[in-house]
Amino acid sequence: MSENAWPAEWLRGVLEPCVLRVLADGPTYGYAIAERLADLGLGRLKGGTLYPLLGRMESSGYVTVEWRAGAGGPGRKFYELTEAGRTALADATARWEQFTTTTRSILAPAADRPDPTPEVL
Repeated sequence: MSENAWPAEWLRGVLEPCVLRVLADGPTYGYAIAERLADLGLGRLKGGTLYPLLGRMESSGYVTVEWRAGAGGPGRKFYELTEAGRTALADATARWEQFTTTTRSILAPAADRPDPTPEVL
């Protein structure tokens, strides 16, 4: 697990696609999603960040919710990706790839940037 503390504004931009990606591996519950994201290097989510997002994803039709009995403990709310959620994940993944390519190009030292398209006179 990474101990990086990513800026909150970066996390706001990437959290939904990351949660969708975790859910693409199968139904799971909020705490497990948070642990998986931490293990993958996103860091620990602050309380009140993940569950409102999951609620918005449910409202958007990206996930379905099911209560399941806990093994010796309280029940857990499991989230499962829908087809609309899979489409949203594919779209977000493609757009994020374009965004990171653009920002890497901007942030690279000038000598490492590709030559700009020559101007047509």
